[in-house]
Amino acid sequence: MRKMQAAPAKVNLALDVLGRRPDGYHDMRMVMQTVSLCDTVALEEAGEGFVLSARGIILPSGKTLEQRAAEAFFAALGRPQPSLRVTLEKKTPAYAGLGGGSADVAALLRLLRQQYAPAQSSEDLEAVGGQIGSDIPFCIRGGTALAEGRGDLLTDLRPLPDCRFVICKPDFDLPTGPMFARLRFDQERFRPDVDGMLAALERGDLEGAANCVGNVFEAVLEPDERREIERIKEVLLRQGALAAAMSGSGPAVFGLFAPNAETAGAMEELKRRYAQVFEAKPVSRLL
Repeated sequence: MRKMQAAPAKVNLALDVLGRRPDGYHDMRMVMQTVSLCDTVALEEAGEGFVLSARGIILPSGKTLEQRAAEAFFAALGRPQPSLRVTLEKKTPAYAGLGGGSADVAALLRLLRQQYAPAQSSEDLEAVGGQIGSDIPFCIRGGTALAEGRGDLLTDLRPLPDCRFVICKPDFDLPTGPMFARLRFDQERFRPDVDGMLAALERGDLEGAANCVGNVFEAVLEPDERREIERIKEVLLRQGALAAAMSGSGPAVFGLFAPNAETAGAMEELKRRYAQVFEAKPVSRLL
């Protein structure tokens, strides 16, 4: 039987990188939020081995993250993997800082648990996801959370108050690895107010949370990248956003709007220049 699962994207309301770790990762401190912009993942037993198909994108050679996740899932169960066919319907931009790939893997793992191990704990499923990628445990869980360690140590937070997002990806990519390589930890640099964000969320204060939105990666953008990011942020703020920032390692930018704010002006202005512009709402916990 073919089963389907939504794979919601994420935005980083606040993102700080504390330093390099001995294991090659970085210590992170982030406030993450699931949003309604999403792909769809379908799972069925079919074919031979593991087959992944996706419309509109070129899949990498070798084992995909989805195949590695399926193998890790069944290894954790101690049982052989059946023949699986996985189909992705993509909407979230790739290589954008929105966690689209991680969200797809997370949705697949939720489907696998539903089909083959409904008694498996959420913590065990997140641990399987953490073997594949640092953002995957959060994408499995969803909602509003503080992410620490390499991004896989999660603390649930009071949900972000009702609001709206406008998300825009400019027409270039910012690969994650090179963006981390640009960071310097031996000098003063911009630091987002993560503690202020946590306090505002605990109060249920949307404007207070908006005042603390920030992303450390914006400080290491190259001049041409910065001009494009700032241009998008300027449109969002001029059109009524309470805050605007780059998500993840970029280059997608989100604007945070009050729940009753008009977003049509921002959407229209951004669509005149950019091909990938979306509206979204916050999404609560998935698991």
